[in-house]
Amino acid sequence: MPSEMPFEQPLAELRSKIDELRRFGAEKHIDFSEEIKRLEERYLLLEDELYTNMTTAQKMQLARHPQRPTTIDYIQTIFSDFVELHGDRLYGDDLAIIGGLAKLNDIPVTVVGHQKGKDTKDNIARNFGLPHPEGFRKALRLMRQADKFRRPIITFIDTKGAFPGNAAEERGQGEAIARNLLEMASFRVPIICIVIGEGGSGGALALGVGNRVLMLESSIYSVISPEGAASILYKDASKSLHAAEAMKITADQILELGVADAIIPEPRGGAHRDLAVQAASIKSVLWEQMEPLLNMSEQELVEDRYRKFREIGRFTFIQEGNHA
Repeated sequence: MPSEMPFEQPLAELRSKIDELRRFGAEKHIDFSEEIKRLEERYLLLEDELYTNMTTAQKMQLARHPQRPTTIDYIQTIFSDFVELHGDRLYGDDLAIIGGLAKLNDIPVTVVGHQKGKDTKDNIARNFGLPHPEGFRKALRLMRQADKFRRPIITFIDTKGAFPGNAAEERGQGEAIARNLLEMASFRVPIICIVIGEGGSGGALALGVGNRVLMLESSIYSVISPEGAASILYKDASKSLHAAEAMKITADQILELGVADAIIPEPRGGAHRDLAVQAASIKSVLWEQMEPLLNMSEQELVEDRYRKFREIGRFTFIQEGNHA
């Protein structure tokens, strides 16, 4: 099991015992098949219990898993003929955002997403997936181009948030995010947003205004990181788990709140267990959600997106003698 999370240690230990018993039996020519069978059954029961009843903390660990597939992994396995485009034509090229032209089932699309690094050096180059303003402006440039040439837009969301440094603020971080929100709301092409890992704060929202918002089963989506919320609300970042429970950030909770439209299943143990299976699941659900949108007119697409976000956060208030 690659890079087990702390809560997966019982599974890892049991698997180690099974492998050790199998090797010992082969070396000594002893038949342990019955013992191995019992351990395998126990392993499957434990695995089912563990992954069926995951807590918010455990889902957070999987969403942040260092081996979790990134945007570029999905681009290479889901799409064909990908051509990466660079730069915002204003300041520079932010490697924390990747995007370009591709084909989905032979239909030209524009794909944009957050990109984390594969190792320490790559993470430093990509700023650990935390975009600067030029990253959001690059994404907007590509989406404007897609709108101009009537190409559907697909975004992959996977960031802890926008980069909070002084340089980013000096170059207009807040304005860049707000501009993306404004313009994505008015594009006349289908937009589908997929949260593949951690969708945090304005950095995620800047790529999150779509006709459909999809989430991987173990992904999380929030207006602020649990650590940030705990620091503000409780003056103690160590209370992040308590904050996460209150914020309702897991895929099933986000679906129940009406922010997400569908949950994409993951292989048992997380997306990093089998990229090919995970990519196939994403492609299947993505196309299922895309087909109805392709049949909508430009005006219907804009109105559909407007209705989706207007319906988020509906509430009921009660006045004395009246119900509204």
